[in-house]
Amino acid sequence: PHPVLTSRARIDCGLAGTVMRFVPPLAALCSGTADFDGDAAARVRPMGPVLEGLRQLGVQVVDEGRGTLPLSVVGGGSVAGGTVTIDASGSSQFVSALLLSAVRFEAPLVLRHDDTAGGVPSLPHVEMTLAVLRDAGIAAERTGDHEWRVQPGAVPGLDVTVEPDLSNAGPFLAAAVVTGGTVSVPDWPAHTTQGGDHWRHILPRFGARVDVRDGMFTVTGPERLRGVDLDLSEAGELAPTVAALCALASGPSRLRGIAHLRGHETDRLAALSAELNGLGGSVRETADGLEIQPAPLHAGQFHTYHDHRMATAGAILGLRVPGILVENIGTTAKTLPEFPQLWADLVAGDH
Repeated sequence: PHPVLTSRARIDCGLAGTVMRFVPPLAALCSGTADFDGDAAARVRPMGPVLEGLRQLGVQVVDEGRGTLPLSVVGGGSVAGGTVTIDASGSSQFVSALLLSAVRFEAPLVLRHDDTAGGVPSLPHVEMTLAVLRDAGIAAERTGDHEWRVQPGAVPGLDVTVEPDLSNAGPFLAAAVVTGGTVSVPDWPAHTTQGGDHWRHILPRFGARVDVRDGMFTVTGPERLRGVDLDLSEAGELAPTVAALCALASGPSRLRGIAHLRGHETDRLAALSAELNGLGGSVRETADGLEIQPAPLHAGQFHTYHDHRMATAGAILGLRVPGILVENIGTTAKTLPEFPQLWADLVAGDH
C-alpha cells in the first residue's frame, strides 16, 4: 500500500537539485499534500519539466504557474503511469526523477524528451539511473534516442556498493595538474556510468599524464598547461574545475555544451566569468559555454555564490595565484564536508 501523510508535509530542499526534483514524484505516490520550498537561489532553479510530467500523469501540482519552488504536490495515493513528453534540455535530473518513481506507478511509464527543444545534457546520468533500476530487478530501458520505459515492479532487498564520487575527486586531481605534481585517488571503478570518469580523458588534453591501474587513478601535471576545446555536455558538473584549469593555461580554451549550467546552484557560466574576470582573467560567455583567453591572474576574493563547485574552483586557482581568498569555503559541505581539511592536508603533503 502507498503511504498516507497524516499531516501536511513540509520539505526544505535547501539548494539541492536532487531533492527538489526527485522527491515531488515520490510525494505524488502518497495520500496527502506535501509542500516544497528551499533557499532563495533554489527558487529560481527550473523544475517545470518534472511538474509538467506529473500533471500529464494526472497528479495535482500547485506552483503559481512559475515552474519553480515553492510548490505543493497533492498526492492521491497512486500514479497511473502512461506516456509522458517533457522538455529535458535543461537537466537530466528531470528524466531520472520520473524514471525512479515509475517503479511504483500502476502501469509502465514511457518517458519522451521533446527533441525540438535540444538535446538532454549529462546523458550518462540517465544511463546510471537505468542501470540502478535494472540492478534492483526492475525492467528499465532506453527505447529510443530520447525515450525511456520503466515497468513497475517490487524492489527486493539487496546489497549495494556505492562508488566514490568521481566528480568530487576532480579538484584534487586538478591540484596535480596546476602544480606539476602527482596525486593518486584510490578505489577508482574500472567501469562506471559516472560523468566524473571523464577526468581520465579531460586531464590529458591539458598535457597531464594519467594512469588508471588496479583501481588507482594517478595524474601527474605538465610543466605548462595547454588550452583545450572541450564538449562537456555529458559531464557539466566538471565545468567549474575545468574552467579553473583553463584560466591557468598558456593557450585559449573553449568549453561547449554547458548552457544548462545557468540553472545549477547558481548561474555557473555567469559566476565563473565574473569571478575569473575579477581576478584579471579574460573570459567571455557564449550561448552554450565559455571562451577563456590566457591572462595573468592576481590576488583577490573569489565569491562562491553558495555553490560547492565554485568554492573548489577558487581553491584550485589559489594553488597558483598568491593572495586568492575563497569566500565561504564551508559551502563545500553540500557534497564533501571534509573538503577544507582534505585540501589543507593535500597542500601540506600529508596525503
